[in-house]
Amino acid sequence: MNAHDPDFAGADLAKLHYGDGDFAVLKPGRYVVCAVTGKKVPLEQLRYWSAALQEAYAGPAEALQRWQETNR
Repeated sequence: MNAHDPDFAGADLAKLHYGDGDFAVLKPGRYVVCAVTGKKVPLEQLRYWSAALQEAYAGPAEALQRWQETNR
């Protein structure tokens, strides 16, 4: 998948399935949205997500914040 691929052209928001240690692209795009901050996270920079909650995070602080919220 690259920016010149016709299936990729014009697609910005990706849809992913988050697994334990990896993710699968369900709909190609350039970014996902952080579930905590609402920031756009480019797929090439995506390192933090929750497989259980099926959501992405901008970084470790956001992932920790969500973990704390859901494990009280």
